[in-house]
Amino acid sequence: MSTVVASHGAIARRPAWLDRLRHRPVWLGIAGVFAVVVVAGAGVLFGSVAVAPSDTIAILAHRLIGIPATVTWPASAETIVVELRLPRVLMALSVGAALSLAGVALQGLLRNPLADPYVLGTASGAALGAAIAILVPIQFALLGFGLIHLLAFVGALAAVTVVYRVSRLGGLSSLSSVLLTGYAIGSLLAAGLAITMYLSGQNLRQIFFYLLGSFSLASWPQIAVGLPIIVLGSAVLLSRARALNGLLLGEETAAHLGLDVRRERLILLGAASLVTAASVAMAGLIGFVGLVVPHVVRLVAGPNARSLLPLSAIWGAAFLAMADLIARLPGDLPVGVITGVIGAPFFLFVLRRYRGGYEL
Repeated sequence: MSTVVASHGAIARRPAWLDRLRHRPVWLGIAGVFAVVVVAGAGVLFGSVAVAPSDTIAILAHRLIGIPATVTWPASAETIVVELRLPRVLMALSVGAALSLAGVALQGLLRNPLADPYVLGTASGAALGAAIAILVPIQFALLGFGLIHLLAFVGALAAVTVVYRVSRLGGLSSLSSVLLTGYAIGSLLAAGLAITMYLSGQNLRQIFFYLLGSFSLASWPQIAVGLPIIVLGSAVLLSRARALNGLLLGEETAAHLGLDVRRERLILLGAASLVTAASVAMAGLIGFVGLVVPHVVRLVAGPNARSLLPLSAIWGAAFLAMADLIARLPGDLPVGVITGVIGAPFFLFVLRRYRGGYEL
């Protein structure tokens, strides 16, 4: 057992296996890939409607790989597997990875372990946009996306843009200004959301369903539109590992190391906001993924962004896909409820077990 002195003077003990894994993050990566494969496979095989595992495997082999097969299953089974379960699993994996990457970026950028993808008002902006779309009498749909998704995406990006521009006018340090402005704008947007909910009448249930997050409406057209945005933003975040490591040392130190601090901060904020906005537009608001997963991975693998970013993406994908699988079994609950039930107690356990005993 190794000991680490907590920030308040208490001594926290960390198991020796955590120290061994910290020096061998590749094993954590292999375990994460295995978890993704297992959870994704279970997500396709199981659901609220029973489909024989042998039929599911045969359907996937026939439709995805082109292996000839004698059709012994009903057409409804093929629809369930290919048109409902498979896109739902892929969306859960991509959103989980995106939110985890955004969490790593914002926690490192703001040097605040409590920062998550919604700290800059992204969630409040997306929620307000979606609520307004629900109240608008005119609706449309294109490639699986409707007015709700469009205004949620626009609202999320608009909120982040306002936070960034307003924070530059403040007299505080840049990081403190961004963080406090995000909370202020988020509170203002939350008040606007409360007003729209008050005026929603019969549409209140639909707004609540969106606020809790769900993959029940996942479709191939939505993935075709949303996944490229997530991939682009995630690729940018993964490429900024060196910048994140430098910013963890402080902006002045990072500047002395040759980093263009202002440019890197803008890139990280923009990419994190982009993947968060795309995720919220596709699935609604899903909490705790971008907060808990980076915390746990950092605890095990250490703060080096070169390993922390990809490992968080892998384990975030596995975590959210598992939460969605659990949500489907009792009757398709909103996945945000499951992440809250799993994430909140686990996060409190981590804080109590290792309070202050690991660095950001």
